[in-house]
Amino acid sequence: MKAHDIWEMTPEEIEGRLEDAYAELFNLEFQFSTGQMRNSARLGQMRRDIARLNTILRAKQLQRVEAQGAE
Repeated sequence: MKAHDIWEMTPEEIEGRLEDAYAELFNLEFQFSTGQMRNSARLGQMRRDIARLNTILRAKQLQRVEAQGAE
């Protein structure tokens, strides 16, 4: 997932994506631990996607607070 795509989402959409990403990460970790995973690089991708989602969500929250403080 690209950062510019995430910036276009609303905070609610980002939170929904985060829930999905955490569920997928859980499933990937389960597959990895049971030896069923074929592409272990996908774990790293999911972790980076989660970090990117959290970072942009936090930036949007801070922008909202700054906008409210400026009023």
